[in-house]
Amino acid sequence: MAAGFGIWAGMVLAVLAGPLAAGEYTVQPVQVTETKAVYGRIESRFVAPARGRIGGTLTELTVSEGSMVTAGQVIGRIVDPKLESQLLAAEAQISAAKSQLANAESELARYEELLTRGATTVQKVDQTRTTVEVARDGVTQAEAAQAVTARQISEGDVLAPADGRVLTVPARIGAVLMPGEPVATVAAGGAFLRLALPERHAEDLTMGAPVALQQGTGQIEKIYPQIEEGRVIVDVAVAGLSDAFMGKRVLVEVPVGTRQALAVPPEAIETRAGLDLVRIQGADGPVEVVVLPGAALTTAEGARVEILTGLRAGDVVLLP
Repeated sequence: MAAGFGIWAGMVLAVLAGPLAAGEYTVQPVQVTETKAVYGRIESRFVAPARGRIGGTLTELTVSEGSMVTAGQVIGRIVDPKLESQLLAAEAQISAAKSQLANAESELARYEELLTRGATTVQKVDQTRTTVEVARDGVTQAEAAQAVTARQISEGDVLAPADGRVLTVPARIGAVLMPGEPVATVAAGGAFLRLALPERHAEDLTMGAPVALQQGTGQIEKIYPQIEEGRVIVDVAVAGLSDAFMGKRVLVEVPVGTRQALAVPPEAIETRAGLDLVRIQGADGPVEVVVLPGAALTTAEGARVEILTGLRAGDVVLLP
């Protein structure tokens, strides 16, 4: 690919032969990485819904699309009027049970006093003591019912499931929701790029291979084994990738294979009258040949320019 990003414009995997002497350079085939320009989509690691745990009316909503949230943050509130009524009923039951307990304890104390005087029987005292235990259990049961109802009311708070950015808010204030219905969806876990490449490149992809972006680089972190509609899916990790716009398309170049190429230093090419010329050592002395330059390459020895036609392996290029 002649055009592309500088970092990828033909990265050389082998070492070029160095100059034989000052001003000379021997051309040898080198291995160049072939890349394919594709668009990747920015996606979140996972999308977690913030759900209502009880049914009722959404009375409060503190986030909107794009809001940042933290795990456990209250982002909304659902109210069920029936639960408020149940809480009042439970409080009344507690009050009644405590009154019954107080009466039973008072009666037990009276019968115990009578027993010391011989004015009642032990059986009557035992019966009264049993009544006290039953009344005490009634208080405990009423308090437990109150705690259950209070917990159900507290579950009306809609909590953010994870740290991240709110993607969608399908519910609105005043909406009647069923238990488990989503109030908002949160993109969490950071962002990555997802690519869909033609299946012919599947065998040439490798884990950890660098991927060039317009701004920065990434690396392939996952290659999915299932090919869908002639495409292989690839995930690319990119440090510092913005999650401001999920679904945004980003142009990248992915290494999909290698090939052999010939290249020379840029200073070896001279342009005159619209022609690109290179001086080589011929049998009878220096000779100028017309070449067709290709992409710029990055090698361990410095910048190089690929030569598509005009040179052969072994030619000795004379440098200015």
